[in-house]
Amino acid sequence: MHEFNLQDEIHALQNDPYVIPNEVDPSDGNVGRALEKAVEAVAENIENVGDEETWDSLRSFLKHSEHLNGAQLSKLLDSISSGLQSTIDQLSHVIEGEDPSSFLPFKPTLERFAFLLQWFVTVAERAAATAPGDAASLAKPKGRGAAKKKADGKKRGEWSWDTQIAPTLTLMAKTLKLRTHRLWSTSAERDAFVNCFTRPAYQIAQSETYMKNQDIRLAVYKVICLAVKQHAQGFSAQTSIMQNLQYFEHLSEPMAEVLAVLAKDFDHAQLSEEILREIAAKSFSAQDTKGPRSFGRFLTRITELLPRIVLKQISLLLTHLDSESYPMRMSIIEILGTLIKELSLSEEGEQDAREKQIEKLFELLNERFMDLNSWVRAKVITTLTKLCDLPTKFPKQRQQITELTIAALEDKSSSVRRYAIALITRLILTHPFGLLHGGPLNLAAWEDRYKKVKDELDALEKKMGVLEGQRDVGEDEVEEDKAEGEREDDDADENEVEEDAGEDDEEREMDEVEPTPKKPKRSKKSKARAPRQSEPLNLAAVSEEQALAAMDGSMMIKLRLTKRYYADALRFIRIIEHSMDLLSTLLVSTNKAEVLEAMEFFRVAHEYEFVSAQIGIKKMVHLIWTKDNNVVSEDGKELKGIRARLLEVYRNLYFDAPPDQDSKHVVNRIAKNLIELTYSATLAELTSLEELLRTMMDDGQIQMDIVQKLWDVYGTEREIPRQQRRGAIMILGMLAVAKREVVTERVETLLRIGLGSFGKADLNLARFSCIALQRVSGSAKKVKGSLVDKTMRLPMDNAIFRKLEEAIEWPCASAAWFGMAEQAINTIYLLGEQPDTLCQEMVKSLTRKAFAPLPEDRSPRPQKEVPTQPGVPPTPGFNLLDDNEVTATSIAMNTPGSTTSNDIGDAFALSQLVFVVGHVAIKHIVYLELVERELKRRKDEAAKDKKAKTKGSAKEGEELEQVAGNAEDDIGDIVSGVRERELLYGPASLLALYGPMLKEICGTPRVYKNVYLRRAATIALSKFMCVSSLYCEDNLLLLFKIMETSRDPTMRSNIVIALGDVAISFSNMIDENSNRLYDGLADQDLTVKKNTLMVLTHLILNGMIKVKGQLGEMAKCLEDEETRIADLAKLFFSELASKDNAVYNNLPDVISHLSTGEHAVDEETFQRTMKYIFSFIEKEKQAENIVEKLCQRFRLAKDERQWRDIAFCMSMLPFKSERSMKKLIEGLPFYQDKLHEETVFKRFNEILSKARSNKQATKPDTELKEFEQILLDFKAKGEEDHQFQEQVGHHAEKVKKRAVKREHPANESLVSVNPWLSRASASGA
Repeated sequence: MHEFNLQDEIHALQNDPYVIPNEVDPSDGNVGRALEKAVEAVAENIENVGDEETWDSLRSFLKHSEHLNGAQLSKLLDSISSGLQSTIDQLSHVIEGEDPSSFLPFKPTLERFAFLLQWFVTVAERAAATAPGDAASLAKPKGRGAAKKKADGKKRGEWSWDTQIAPTLTLMAKTLKLRTHRLWSTSAERDAFVNCFTRPAYQIAQSETYMKNQDIRLAVYKVICLAVKQHAQGFSAQTSIMQNLQYFEHLSEPMAEVLAVLAKDFDHAQLSEEILREIAAKSFSAQDTKGPRSFGRFLTRITELLPRIVLKQISLLLTHLDSESYPMRMSIIEILGTLIKELSLSEEGEQDAREKQIEKLFELLNERFMDLNSWVRAKVITTLTKLCDLPTKFPKQRQQITELTIAALEDKSSSVRRYAIALITRLILTHPFGLLHGGPLNLAAWEDRYKKVKDELDALEKKMGVLEGQRDVGEDEVEEDKAEGEREDDDADENEVEEDAGEDDEEREMDEVEPTPKKPKRSKKSKARAPRQSEPLNLAAVSEEQALAAMDGSMMIKLRLTKRYYADALRFIRIIEHSMDLLSTLLVSTNKAEVLEAMEFFRVAHEYEFVSAQIGIKKMVHLIWTKDNNVVSEDGKELKGIRARLLEVYRNLYFDAPPDQDSKHVVNRIAKNLIELTYSATLAELTSLEELLRTMMDDGQIQMDIVQKLWDVYGTEREIPRQQRRGAIMILGMLAVAKREVVTERVETLLRIGLGSFGKADLNLARFSCIALQRVSGSAKKVKGSLVDKTMRLPMDNAIFRKLEEAIEWPCASAAWFGMAEQAINTIYLLGEQPDTLCQEMVKSLTRKAFAPLPEDRSPRPQKEVPTQPGVPPTPGFNLLDDNEVTATSIAMNTPGSTTSNDIGDAFALSQLVFVVGHVAIKHIVYLELVERELKRRKDEAAKDKKAKTKGSAKEGEELEQVAGNAEDDIGDIVSGVRERELLYGPASLLALYGPMLKEICGTPRVYKNVYLRRAATIALSKFMCVSSLYCEDNLLLLFKIMETSRDPTMRSNIVIALGDVAISFSNMIDENSNRLYDGLADQDLTVKKNTLMVLTHLILNGMIKVKGQLGEMAKCLEDEETRIADLAKLFFSELASKDNAVYNNLPDVISHLSTGEHAVDEETFQRTMKYIFSFIEKEKQAENIVEKLCQRFRLAKDERQWRDIAFCMSMLPFKSERSMKKLIEGLPFYQDKLHEETVFKRFNEILSKARSNKQATKPDTELKEFEQILLDFKAKGEEDHQFQEQVGHHAEKVKKRAVKREHPANESLVSVNPWLSRASASGA
């Protein structure tokens, strides 16, 4: 046996080639016999491993392991493992002895087996990493190559290395348990031996697949921990762990777990502290992404496992809060959250010290709300969200967190806003103010509680002051007590005291406040009445009063604490209430996850009874129109679609009942909730609510018991609030859109209530009843091109039409009549087979009524109903009553039907007539279209029948189809002729009689002054204009004139809407006068401006009018003070940008309109507007052309303001291509003389910066540098020229002055003499 040196052997093994004296070649076919011989030798005696032949054979097998099959590899590993196991067993019995000769002989044997085992692990790992197909025995086959690997595995004998890793590591750990310090005299020898086990452990750990196996992972941990604890391998372990964190991202958490095992199971925390200190000393750059992520995950995990150790080093780790690398800042933030959790749950140390630490950590977290990186800000919010779930509520920090989080709702990053909404929701769910009165946070209720406690406390303090006034207290003490009491009141009123929901904190606060009642604040009266010290005291009275004072003192403490509790709750509630408007704007965010979080917030806020939550609940209903209902994914999480989530929220809020209620109460509750949804709802909200309820009804989520209850509310004969009855029929009408049986089975109830006595008393109820009646015809949508009409029609002798006629002709003087009459006429035309006959009779009846002479008694009618009623949504379309006015009747002599002394008829009755005439005209157009479609359908069916009967040749069939097509064209021409010439001009047409009358009323405002009459006549005139192009041409200028001259904003608004309808019918006429339509954008009234913008948006986007340079007026609306106007303008331009080159084509006109002339805006507004518009210029070709056009524009610009505007527009372009810069350089002659202007030169520098950032790294920037130098040269030259011009101008002024002086020499001499005269007079005096 030759001498064995472990260090030399390891060194030789690392230097290839490794020389073996008696090397065995496995390729000669004798490998099996040689292996058997070596294994038997080791099995016979472990010391035989040192035999030269056996030792060389084992090393040869490892050197040529690729030639061994699976069985041979297994036998080799078993031989090495069993030999090492036997050596350990024998050595463990003798190593504790006193005689070294008993255990030293085992040293070389142990080293040889350690060397062989390390070599085997290295060989196995190398084979698994380099040739997985051939070394199928070393890794389990997966994926597509599994079949091939399985075949290779059979060839190698089906031996798997990964099943042997855990036992091998366990054997290594057992070896490291030996007291090896008695075997080796030097640390270098011991380290070489220990490294034979730690090196394979680290090598195995570098495989992510292996570390997913729990047995292998725990075995690796044990080997490393034993090496550190028992063999002083701390430094080498520290180095290895730091390297693993740097290069192997998957080892960040396992390395933290190793240190946790080492600290907890082996009581060795020094290594953790050393590593934390080393990490704290490292610096990470912003460009490095892999390293900071790995170290950050390591720190996060070790903080979870060993928070106390990390807390000791947190002062060093906090340096990474200012690190350039944002992943490190994120990990430190998460660490701070974990430490706060540890301190709040722990009972170690003093409570005051823990609270101070928690407060400092919260301060550090709150500072990061201002971090420059959005991911860091988001991490702060998610960390705080986790802390909300802790038993400790942190009341003092909660208020500040709430304020900072609400400020984060305006963050530019959608992820930050999303997490901020989630945190606010969590703060509400985990609020600490539910101990006394439960969870609701209704502001009014808490204000009442606060006021009640405050009154009780004031009364008690006053009483205490009276009692204590009889005690012998010095003057100084009284003043001190007064000051102390005032300080306490100030603290309570300013909400600056800390409140804790826990009993322990409450007791502590009581202890702190306890001394206070000993010296309570006294009023001035009690102070004045205090007895003198010389007066005798009644001891019995004093002792009794002291007992009462002690009782009152404890009550005072309780009331003060309760007052503080209520004050903190009110502050929290008010903060949330004030944020509702901002949160409601996030419901329309483009980020779906953000919208979902906002919906959840308003659901929770509604459950906790926040008053302003209704803002979001109502706004949320508009999300029912969201097209995308698919499941979206963000951050790896699957989210519900917005539409599906909306239905779920509304079902949860208004349909889900408490589990302890019976079915009757559940139905009543749901019906009540649905009715209340209609209170004070706008038309848009009702439209969206209708779609939501229709969807729920289609899905079967609304039971018929609820429908029955709604009918019971609507049909009851007893007096109930009008809003309830209206709400019931509104909801029923919405449900009938999905299922018309809801209405068809209860038509009698509709006629009895809505069009009976209740409807006559409440015209709004009659209006909604008419809408519900319209559902009888069904809601099947017309298919484009289809001639089939699936709506149901009723004969004209049906009771429905008689009731509708009575409702329209019922004498009244309420503004609500117009909305009711509109829906009644709509119902007649929708349900009637021949609606024109009934409407003809109604028009005649209203005409007789309107032109009947007034009775001698001309007293005005009593006003039955205030026009503006809360809770009643406006009539869609035109308005006859201005909502901003108290009553429109005040303009018309206090009541709608009142008249002046010059009137010979009832103005309100005439208003009713012209309104009905106008609406009948517009509905008759729709009816004519239905007649046309029905005629075409009959022709089509007749042609098909004839074709089926003839069954002739193909030529006959083609001729027949041609004849049918011509017949359809003829029908269309006939109907069009009727509409154009017969309806308003035919001798037999009833409507023809009213056309001149409408023109007369509208054209003579001084004669017809009644506001209702003028509004109704204007609306009727516009509807007549939609019927015939001849009538439109005759009266279009009149309509524009009324819009320009009318002082009534409601009338102007109606005309704008009417012009939009006229443009749909006769676009050419409006297109010729479109300039006058844009005048509405400059109107002072918000409604007029908004309607004008909406009408123009609709007409332009649908191609009904052409833009002729007026787009600048639309662009002005982008910076309107009113948010709704600005949002509509932004929506218009975003939609316009989706059309081919629309923004690009009109860009020069917009720039000219906003920069020069009478329509120009200020410079700041111009820049904000153009910045938004230029965001739609994305095509590089467009940008190149704009550069060329703007350069040429410099040539004609003479004003410096224009120079700056043009330069700003050029700086808004991306300059991504070389062609753009080429165009800019070519245009140098146009702007070279403008570069001396400072702002212009600054804009060109910005363009250069953009060009450099967009330039390819491989291309030199020589051309850009040359251009920059040219700009500098022309700037300097321009400044010189400009200075020279100023000097010339100054010199010219001097010459001019001299010439003037020569012309007036007398004056000059007088001027020169006067100063001397003044001095002489002064000296003489």
